[in-house]
Amino acid sequence: MDDQEIFPPPGGRDQLGLSYKFQRLREKIRQAVAKGELTGKLPGERTLAKRFHVNAKTLSKALTDLAAEGVLDRSVGRGTYVKGHQPNTAAVKRLLLVCDPDQVKWDIVRLVCAEHAQTDVVSDVSTLRPSFLNQFNAVIDLASATPDVFLRDLVVRNIPVVVVGKEPRTYSTHAVLFDEQLAAAQLGRDLFLGGHRRLAAIMPRQSTTLADNLRKSAARYAPEASVEVCFPADVAAVIDSGVTAFVCRSVELAAQTKQQLDHLGVAVPQRVSLAAVGTTTDYMPVSGYFLPQAERAKAITHLLGSAPASRPTTLWLAGQYVDRGTMIPLKNGNSEMRYGAESA
Repeated sequence: MDDQEIFPPPGGRDQLGLSYKFQRLREKIRQAVAKGELTGKLPGERTLAKRFHVNAKTLSKALTDLAAEGVLDRSVGRGTYVKGHQPNTAAVKRLLLVCDPDQVKWDIVRLVCAEHAQTDVVSDVSTLRPSFLNQFNAVIDLASATPDVFLRDLVVRNIPVVVVGKEPRTYSTHAVLFDEQLAAAQLGRDLFLGGHRRLAAIMPRQSTTLADNLRKSAARYAPEASVEVCFPADVAAVIDSGVTAFVCRSVELAAQTKQQLDHLGVAVPQRVSLAAVGTTTDYMPVSGYFLPQAERAKAITHLLGSAPASRPTTLWLAGQYVDRGTMIPLKNGNSEMRYGAESA
């Protein structure tokens, strides 16, 4: 007989009117939870079935009912917990961090591994078997082009996924992002209100986001201003065209641009202002709006510990202004007369 066969107690139904065996088992488990006999993570289903003298099918139906009522939390690969006793994922014991080969030595990878001792770092997910993924409590995706099918498979397995530095492309995927648009808007405001009217945005190739954000700032504060797109190698040419300020999309690009300016003998900030936006540790060669990597690592931990697995959450992190003395305003819009230049 299967588990839906009626097993009435001697004399008919039991006092609760429960005829099916799984219903009576459900109430036994409910009472055990209420009395504190079952707390935290429940034993494996084989152990529970043996304890209550039922088969696996009967037990599964009872647990499913209790999970639907909110008495228990059940998730594939993690087990069954009494509601409210599932461990906080901020204290996860095992993380998988996916990154590009050149990102392995990045500070964010080092900081995450320092905070979570049991973190596996991989650069190729194509060879990972599903059974290998079951051991991880969460996955952090830093890579530039992680396959969507891999991320969807993690979501289906109820493994929390946090993408870092890029917009999520899969539903139920969390994200931690630096608010570059806000940083660029603030930096553009400072430069345009300071009298600069010709800016150069130094960005990676095939990217226009920084320039676009600076142009939005120009439309608000200085409609007559212009923003050019260039690379560190173009510095000499854009200076000759009248550019008075450079804005770089990363600390690395800022360092390269500063090197080019030094090589050309162009004084910063007496002749041109130099600024940047981006994430960094403690090395900021120029003024700008920056997000410390340690703050981003803390945001990842916070998101893993607070975001419900079924609800996608995005944290936008604002940068803080750091003054390195590489930005000064123009006087009356004249590139030859800057505040501080006359007394220099």
